Amino acid sequence: MAVGGEDKMDGVKLCIVGAGNLASKRIYPYIAAAGGKLVGVCDLDEEKAKLKAFLYGGSAYTDALEMVSREKPDCIIICIGPEQHYALSKEMMRLGIPVYTEKPPAPAAAGALELARLSNETGVLCTTAFKKRYNTVYSRAKQWLSGFDSSRYVSLSVDYCSDFYKNTTPRNEFLLDFAIHLIDVTAYLYGDAKEVFCFSKGMDAYAASIKFANGAVGSLNFNDARSFTVPTEEVEISVEGSNFMTIRNSSFWRITENGKPAEWREPSTFVSNGDSGNDTGHFAEIADFFAAVREGRTTRSNIYESYKSMVLYEAIKRSAETGQLISVQYEKVGGVVDEPANA
Repeated sequence: MAVGGEDKMDGVKLCIVGAGNLASKRIYPYIAAAGGKLVGVCDLDEEKAKLKAFLYGGSAYTDALEMVSREKPDCIIICIGPEQHYALSKEMMRLGIPVYTEKPPAPAAAGALELARLSNETGVLCTTAFKKRYNTVYSRAKQWLSGFDSSRYVSLSVDYCSDFYKNTTPRNEFLLDFAIHLIDVTAYLYGDAKEVFCFSKGMDAYAASIKFANGAVGSLNFNDARSFTVPTEEVEISVEGSNFMTIRNSSFWRITENGKPAEWREPSTFVSNGDSGNDTGHFAEIADFFAAVREGRTTRSNIYESYKSMVLYEAIKRSAETGQLISVQYEKVGGVVDEPANA
């Protein structure tokens, strides 16, 4: 951001809906560094909104529509719950305001598809905070995979686990709130799924097998019997010709090409929670959203890509519930293409 002389500040005017724990830790602290100027904060708890406005700037509101009417922001961030993400995104896009929501963008794929169609119809950006698409390690994995034709992809394995989830509402459903991150990474790295089969233990553990449209296969292990403090995030990527990549904890990677070590990254920290926001992706996704608003472009987690991740989530869940092999199908949205944007 340029300041001084004849240069002009290019920060975007921003409103935020939501002042809960996640937003407090992973959104508000990054706003200024990412290039945003907070002009309005909205929460049903007025005291929470006032506190965030005091700490980070802007005025406090309890009504989102009143806030955007008065503040006229360049964009809005919504961090509350999937039902509200869906409802408020529709209202904001109809007002011409670019939208960033926390994940998931809606309680179901059908709602995400509706948002994608509205985004296409209005030309207004709607993006989802699927942070791992933006973090350092999966950005490198995507870049590395782009050096091969997708027909050479062989397999993808994921082991991703958390501490206990109550599994009583969409907000505390393990598969939708936590595992969705690596479901999204699976779609980001290997593209569209063709078929899915999944075993489960209630709503606490899932073992899913995927056949991708490009011919590759994948295996996903998710459970909520581990820990948030000691993370479990192990990903293995294999490509024809003795080319493979190992990923751990969104921070570490090892790349082997033609059977020989080619690249290694091992940060000194055990977990990536204490980083600048690039290893976790929290900072990088916000910075990219602001840049997309300024530049009038899409993002790598635009709402259509999020819709496709929701389709994969629902296929895994439906297979687990029915014991059936699920054929995965995606609906088109106007001129939006199937492949993830190279944003």
